[in-house]
Amino acid sequence: MRRLLDAPVDYGGQVSSGQIAPGPPATRDHLLAAQERDRLLRTELPRVRAAATAWRNALAGLLTALIGFSLIKGRADVTMLAGPWAVTVGVLLLAALICGAIGALSLIRASNGRPAVAAVSGLLVRSASDHVEALASANALRRGIALTLACSVLLVAAVASTWYGPSAKPAALQVTTSTVGSVCGTVLRVDRGTLLLKTDSGEVVVNLTEASTLQAVTACPPK
Repeated sequence: MRRLLDAPVDYGGQVSSGQIAPGPPATRDHLLAAQERDRLLRTELPRVRAAATAWRNALAGLLTALIGFSLIKGRADVTMLAGPWAVTVGVLLLAALICGAIGALSLIRASNGRPAVAAVSGLLVRSASDHVEALASANALRRGIALTLACSVLLVAAVASTWYGPSAKPAALQVTTSTVGSVCGTVLRVDRGTLLLKTDSGEVVVNLTEASTLQAVTACPPK
């Protein structure tokens, strides 16, 4: 049905006073496209929530396998590592903890929504609110996947550092006796009053009954 304009309308300096006619009639393809668009909008949020739940369970299983079942395992004590490497392992583990915590919260947000109360005056229609929530959940899902995978990589890096990092040097012992003088080295064995030290010049047996001083040092003094 056509409708005449009562007065000319100014469109950016150009005056139009013609008639407005209806567009072409809707076809079967237009109807099917509108129905499909409506179906996608109505099922958008449930599909995002279902995908988020599946990803959450899969990533939780991955982390459980890495940590709970000890699929990756390094040194039991980081004090066995040299100082800088022990600090590196600690930093990696802290970063993994932060990524894992934020990733887990993001996946929970994507699966269950955000706990919030909206004012009645700010409520949207159902389709619009579901679409907004679906977009926010999808963003949270992508963030959670990325952070959880980053947590796994950081855990593997931390364990690899304990594998390949240099061992901490054992404490040395400096002994002074009346027969051999001052000897410094790492302890290999203590047996029946004798002490076997590994020194730069080889293994030395020290009789503890003759020791006048016995001192633990971080490193032997250079000769």
